[in-house]
Amino acid sequence: MSIEKVRKHFETLGIDNRIMIFDVSSATVELAAAALNCQPCRIAKTLSFSLADEAILIVTAGDARIDNQKYKAKFGAKAKMLAAEESVRLVGHAVGGVCPFAVNDGVRVFLDVSLKRFDTVFPACGSSNSAIELTIDELQRYCDFEQWVDVCKLP
Repeated sequence: MSIEKVRKHFETLGIDNRIMIFDVSSATVELAAAALNCQPCRIAKTLSFSLADEAILIVTAGDARIDNQKYKAKFGAKAKMLAAEESVRLVGHAVGGVCPFAVNDGVRVFLDVSLKRFDTVFPACGSSNSAIELTIDELQRYCDFEQWVDVCKLP
């Protein structure tokens, strides 16, 4: 189970006790914001894409949307999201719980600059009813990310 992979990863970092498990779904930005009683923009949503036969993840603010022109300029291809069944197989997490922690080998992770306007954000922890509150510095430290990117537009 994905949340157990994330929990083990967080155990090695000494932060597994900070994982929040909800009695309700947090599978979408809106549901996660309701479960956490926070603004939707503070949800750190992790989007999974197919790029040149590999999976990449982009973590964005909850209110951000992928800007196709920026994405293509950065990655040299059109944005193509993974199908739900591909996410589990390629990334290691199911849609609704995709996060940048404890992902399969070879999955590249990028953080979008839309997150930098917040002190803390709430990414999922591998299940559709979990989250953790992290500072931006902690998010950078605890996920194996490649680089910051600017591939989103805000409302």
